[in-house]
Amino acid sequence: ATSRLLVNYQEPYRSEILDYLFKPNFGASLHILKVEIGGDAQSTDGTEPSHMHYENDENYFRGYEWWLMKEAKKRNPKIKLIGLPWAFPGWIGKGENWPYDYPDITAYYIISWILGAKQYHDLDIDYIGIWNERAFSSKYIKLLRYTLDKHGLEQVRIIASDRLWEPISFVMLIDSELHGVVDVIGAHYPGTKTVQNAILTGKKLWSSEDYSTFNNDVGAGCWARILNQNYVNGNMTSTIAWNLVASYYEELPFGRCGLMTAQEPWSGHYKVESPIWITAHTTQFTQPGWSYLQVDGHLEGGGSFVALTDGLGNLTIIIETMSHNHSKCIRPPLPNFNVIPQRATFYLRGSFYMVETLQVWHSRLDFEFGNSSLFKQLHPLQVWKGRFSLDLNVDEVYTLTTLKTGWKCGYPEPPPPRPFPSIYNDDFNIRNPPFSEAPNFADQTGVFEYFVNASDPGDHVFTLRQVVVQRPITWVSDADQTISVIGNFKWVNMTVTCDIYIEKPGDGGVFIAGRVDNGGIYVRHSKGVFFWVFADGTYRVTGDLAGKEILMKGLAGVRDNAWHTLTLNIQGNSASGLLNGYPLWENVTVSNPGNGWAALGTRSFEFAQFDNFHVE
Repeated sequence: ATSRLLVNYQEPYRSEILDYLFKPNFGASLHILKVEIGGDAQSTDGTEPSHMHYENDENYFRGYEWWLMKEAKKRNPKIKLIGLPWAFPGWIGKGENWPYDYPDITAYYIISWILGAKQYHDLDIDYIGIWNERAFSSKYIKLLRYTLDKHGLEQVRIIASDRLWEPISFVMLIDSELHGVVDVIGAHYPGTKTVQNAILTGKKLWSSEDYSTFNNDVGAGCWARILNQNYVNGNMTSTIAWNLVASYYEELPFGRCGLMTAQEPWSGHYKVESPIWITAHTTQFTQPGWSYLQVDGHLEGGGSFVALTDGLGNLTIIIETMSHNHSKCIRPPLPNFNVIPQRATFYLRGSFYMVETLQVWHSRLDFEFGNSSLFKQLHPLQVWKGRFSLDLNVDEVYTLTTLKTGWKCGYPEPPPPRPFPSIYNDDFNIRNPPFSEAPNFADQTGVFEYFVNASDPGDHVFTLRQVVVQRPITWVSDADQTISVIGNFKWVNMTVTCDIYIEKPGDGGVFIAGRVDNGGIYVRHSKGVFFWVFADGTYRVTGDLAGKEILMKGLAGVRDNAWHTLTLNIQGNSASGLLNGYPLWENVTVSNPGNGWAALGTRSFEFAQFDNFHVE
């Protein structure tokens, strides 16, 4: 759920961000885009909607991944696409928190997503994964291959198992049928190392999720080092960064762990961080289909190099000399090593002996004065009889290439940063919304979608509705309640008003909240000030999403299937609540947390509607 805020950017800024990411010979010029197959459940920084909330439901226009893949393909038709589920709708497990009891249902669900991508968006998915960082089932993987082939999707390759090198590699070595259907072994955060069993399979080895590091210059150092050393040390021919662009509220888990930052659609501000230009050193001068030359890429004074060719005479060499403390990734821990300034001499043999000049691109990360030089073209290097030397300093990246196509592009500075508006309204009155979700709401459990209330006499035809009514097959501990957060995490005093409509009789209920302090993988532990009303006519004020810390309770007279207006006012250490404009409770003492987002949500996985949201 890391691209959540990107879709709400106004033009031209949204297209500029996409150009920096995907446009060939422009910025990051990415070769591969991996997206989540939404599963209605928390996947780190929020939930992404499924194309099949319920068994009899199919919709290929939810969420923002279809849009993102199309924008990537529009800029680079050759970009490779991967889909991977983190979670699954509850109906797939028939009540069990497990996707493999009915493997035919799971395979049908995943293949529907691939077919929908083609039918509705003309997108060809190149690779499909199993279950992110969770167990795999050999039976399911074989059935998935069989089902893909049966639907004419022979060209879709299977990557497994997006966790560790083992046990998938070992199981493939002893199960020849599994070995036959897995095309790529994908490991996460391998620390540039692989294992013997993975190599013995003879399959392509990928670091199918890596990086995940704060995107300052140390993050750039991490990225430069692993882009090379994943191949040099671990034979991996693809490295995929989590995440593409930091387009989620920064106070959610792993804030700013993207290649660039675009987390302010309300201001238009974004920042092209240094990892973008580190990426360009590799991506602008190689393509999928190029081959790594099998050379020992360790430099004597520390650092590494890789060499790649298109097989048509072109050669690209990428060198990095990242020092230990300036290239630490978030995980795994990095053993100590030393890098010193050095002179490196390279010898070109065979068909490369004829190369006379190499184009030179250079970056130097400056940790002393913060004056880094990124992706600059230097004078071409003369090669004499297949030999050249280069003086390498510490924390540098060089690309030496026969290609003359590199380009460092830029747009005018975007608008300056600005906090989330201190007065914000949304009446959800939009007949044909471009996206299924209302701008800036970041769902953290459940899914909140635009809804058309055909039976309503007029005031509430267009609403926001929570639509997940069964606990999904989760990836982490989603809350038992649904919740969507919005606004500025630094807010202290606020008034939140919203019209609410409980659809579930009996034990149904909804809330509005302020000072919400947690989301993402920690959503279960969210604290704040929560004002609840229930279908049985009672209300509660709690200090937590779980509803355990009760600050006030009583009778409200709210009923299901009727509209009511809730208002929550938090000033300093005191909170009060209004129902339909009249005071319902007041002078409730609130201490912690002292700040946080506004939010709305439901008591359980239940239908409920919200309208005329206002925060001040």
